[in-house]
Amino acid sequence: MSEESGRRNLRMPNDNELFAVVTQHDGGNHVRVQCEDGKSRMGRIPGRMKYRVWIEEGDTVLVEPWDWQDEKANIEWRYDSQDAEQLRREGHID
Repeated sequence: MSEESGRRNLRMPNDNELFAVVTQHDGGNHVRVQCEDGKSRMGRIPGRMKYRVWIEEGDTVLVEPWDWQDEKANIEWRYDSQDAEQLRREGHID
């Protein structure tokens, strides 16, 4: 974290990743997300995150849509509220 500005270096999306907001928790390791490209997708929480990172409705996440099924995506990263606010301030997300 930069001392004077309070800015943190955040994980940004790669070529095939999108910002998204969790709109509904469907139980287990599935959530419904609204992606920045306007599509609603079924997000799958991978095993490496399932019990370590709690994902709730309203969270900002990074998703990677599936190549073979565009209506589904893997959750790659969850931003905490401070990080999501910083992304909004910098204009990366709405």
